[in-house]
Amino acid sequence: MREEAAAVRTRTSTEPIPAGRSFRDLGLGSLAVVELRNRLTERTGLRLPTTVTFDHPTPEALAAHLRARILGLHDTAREATADEDRTGATDPAEPIAIVGMACRLPGDVASPQDLWGLVSEGRDGVSGFPEDRGWDLEGLFDADPEKTGTSYVDQGGFLHDAGLFDAGFFGISPREALAMDPQQRLLLETSWEALERAGIDPWTLKGRDVGVFSGLMGQGYGLSGAAPAEVEGFGETGTASSVASGRVSYVFGFGGPAITVDTACSSSLVAMHLAVQSLRQGECSMALAGGATVMADPSTFVEFSRQRALSSDGRCKSYADAADGTGWAEGAGVVVLERLSEARRNGHRVLAVIRGSAVNQDGASNGLTAPNGLAQQRVIRKALANAGLSTADVDVVEGHGTGTVLGDPIEAQALIATYGQDRPEDRPVWLGSLKSNIGHTQAAAGVAGVIKMVEAMQHGVMPATLHFNVPSSQVDWSAGAVELLTEARAWPDTGRPRRAAVSSFGLSGTNAHLILEQAQETEPVTAEPVASESTVGVVDGVVPLVVTAASTASLAGQSGRLASFVESSEEVPLTHVAGALVTQRAMLSERAVVVGSRAEAAAALGALTRGELHPGVVTGSSFDASASGRTVLVFPGQGSQWVGMGRELLDSSPVFAQRIAECAAALERWVDWSLVDVLRGDVPAEVLERVDVVQPASFAVMVGLAAVWASVGVVPDAVVGHSQGEIAAACVAGALSLEDAAQVVAVRSQVIAGDLAGRGGMASVALPEAEVAERIERWAGRVEVAAVNGPSSVVIAGDVDALDEALEVLAADGVRVRRVAVDYASHTRHVEAIEDVLTTAFTDIRAQVPLIPFYSTVTGEWVKEADVLDGGYWYRNLRSQVRFGPAIADLLAGGHTVFVESSAHPVLVQPVSEIIDQADTEAVVGGSLRRDDGGPAPVADLDGRTVRPRRPRRLGGCPPAQCRRRPGRSSDVCLRSPALLATPYSCCRCCRAWSGGC
Repeated sequence: MREEAAAVRTRTSTEPIPAGRSFRDLGLGSLAVVELRNRLTERTGLRLPTTVTFDHPTPEALAAHLRARILGLHDTAREATADEDRTGATDPAEPIAIVGMACRLPGDVASPQDLWGLVSEGRDGVSGFPEDRGWDLEGLFDADPEKTGTSYVDQGGFLHDAGLFDAGFFGISPREALAMDPQQRLLLETSWEALERAGIDPWTLKGRDVGVFSGLMGQGYGLSGAAPAEVEGFGETGTASSVASGRVSYVFGFGGPAITVDTACSSSLVAMHLAVQSLRQGECSMALAGGATVMADPSTFVEFSRQRALSSDGRCKSYADAADGTGWAEGAGVVVLERLSEARRNGHRVLAVIRGSAVNQDGASNGLTAPNGLAQQRVIRKALANAGLSTADVDVVEGHGTGTVLGDPIEAQALIATYGQDRPEDRPVWLGSLKSNIGHTQAAAGVAGVIKMVEAMQHGVMPATLHFNVPSSQVDWSAGAVELLTEARAWPDTGRPRRAAVSSFGLSGTNAHLILEQAQETEPVTAEPVASESTVGVVDGVVPLVVTAASTASLAGQSGRLASFVESSEEVPLTHVAGALVTQRAMLSERAVVVGSRAEAAAALGALTRGELHPGVVTGSSFDASASGRTVLVFPGQGSQWVGMGRELLDSSPVFAQRIAECAAALERWVDWSLVDVLRGDVPAEVLERVDVVQPASFAVMVGLAAVWASVGVVPDAVVGHSQGEIAAACVAGALSLEDAAQVVAVRSQVIAGDLAGRGGMASVALPEAEVAERIERWAGRVEVAAVNGPSSVVIAGDVDALDEALEVLAADGVRVRRVAVDYASHTRHVEAIEDVLTTAFTDIRAQVPLIPFYSTVTGEWVKEADVLDGGYWYRNLRSQVRFGPAIADLLAGGHTVFVESSAHPVLVQPVSEIIDQADTEAVVGGSLRRDDGGPAPVADLDGRTVRPRRPRRLGGCPPAQCRRRPGRSSDVCLRSPALLATPYSCCRCCRAWSGGC
């Protein structure tokens, strides 16, 4: 499919076609997609509609559709209703869980943790006007409130890096990014971050019924005159509020409702209310809700200066007698919502619960924009009824609190008339407002207040409201039990979950009220980590930390943030950090693996941040092959062994040690030496030179390493073996029991030692198979091609004298040859001498249908039946030519693009790489251990660079140890350490749109 798309694309490029990008983004215009349809019709014989590329808009999706059509698996009705099966039955009263949060707010707040730091420390985020937006700063400010075209305030809460955006990360061109309202950009960024904070890889939700509910207000971006020529064609979608939610859905591939809400200052809380209703009605199984505001021009300051509605110093003095107007600000926030039952089923940590919400309108109030206290009372009571709670069940209210002379008293009186009544005298409802810290973030105000209160519930503290002198004299505070948070207070212990309410009242007259409840399973943020079975047993603290990003600059930024976290969070085990990085973050194209103890990891991350070389860092790039391709475990024949090859893993990996113990028990019946002693190197070196020792020992290492891979979630889609490596492959695939596999490898190696050793030899020749066969023709019957490893890698074997002559002639002709350190000739006529012995010895061997697909290098095809790999097969395996190279080529053609050699030292990586190069395709290949480096570091390097762990399957025959993992998380502790997930996806937000280009 990618080849066909590349053939018709309207713009030429040497870059490979990404399987997950839309045909439009890949440069296929309307004529090109019609041509693609025609080519596919010709290739497949299927009648395809002209709309096929719109129904299945990526090479990956279209390939899956065609495959199903060709195989007769296509179900049109089910394809159109797939989300209904996921959503299932719903409860209209079920609480809604908040499982992820992200925000950008004034005061350099880039995360919920930053926001908590700001409010808990009593800081404010108000600053001067931004200098990068083309505002006439000299002419804009004038202290005279009567002077038209000016603002008498020069302070506000600003996002000073709002003009920065990594367009390429989201697959957006620089031209389109420049045309996009920065509010749309912020929604993309915070949506990504909120999902990752929830431990969800955003790309895994593609095609799912995820809803997007975004609060947004027009802020004048792109409205001043004619658009520059370079952004023509993108202006309408770039500035339309309706597109803001749709763009998030488009970029991430969501299929749930996408709704943009503009009710002015209540927009994001109304968006959350709609998301809650959508989840409860079963319209979506997950929702992103929030809002964004970025003031592209200063018109809001100018307009409200004429109304005398601005605070003189740009700060909101919520509910204070000193209140003199609002202070404008900007920001963005997004929360990830699921039904509570769904969140628990998915293993997502619940940060807080939305018990109820309500929305209403002021109606005919005393002026178009004037608040209506009675309407506010009604919306509060509706939200309480929706939650099934009374006013006394709420501890604190995060108020609207804009600091206006009219609005605050009306709101306070409504709160006194509701929450202030029917309460115990010693339990007033507490009132505060985030706007006193950061200003009025307009469309983002409601979601910002929600994030603040979720953090406050988790920490058990109600933060103070700033810039307060005395309570407003316009309010009768004695009329009810409402107290202002003039200082931070411990959250009162009431014997029930903590609860908070959040209010937002829009300039439009639309009011929203939402009630939050502490998640009952939420533990204190200082809780001790809980060990999980997949992360225990690391010796000397050596742990792989996988860092990924979309560009090398971003990778450096990510490593810097991770270094800071590793150094400052010693209470979080490094194993849990490592687990979160590979299971709760998207695996992007640029990667680095840092291996070592905590101190070593911090030093290595620092070097990576500075662009310096470090022995503990491996970097590389990945691509679609490793992200979406199928994985093959490769098991070599003899030659990977070395003295002490299992020592370090026996000490550092409980999984490996357990599997080796099982192998030792299975071999004990057949051998008179200790497997553990051999692997530790506690026997004379010459012992490992014996074929009857090295083959069973290598088998055990290969099987043990497969268990290690499985323990971290890497379960292969296929296995392939070279010569004796097929015995390990059959065991790992579940075709042979461990006991039968041990018998085959032990007995066969003993027969080789007794009957074949000393009669022949083997050697590798760096020529193609056909040329080798022609060159050794003169020694026909005495020297044969024993194995074809790759396009220019062949093994020959035969009689000692004839082999010596052949190698001498080949070397004289300049051919690179190398003797294999054996004194027998496997895969030649020599083996026929032991056929009867092996047939008798393996009479009782019974094979099963492989649970993992097994590709035979003997037959050149998949093994699909039971008893194919019976006793007779293991004679043929030793006698027949090893067709390893053709097997790898077939696997590549079948979509297998990640090859991991499971051995003590990589001996097949080179020929596999050569096959990949010859095929001119994308694939990844690597080993597990390396000679004289048998610890976890080499495994970790490959794991991070090439293989994406996934939920493992339980195998029969040779079950991997410790292969259970809950979906979406590797341990609870990672999620109790949200700072780990606080780093944004990219530090290279390169598109400074204010100044006109990238």
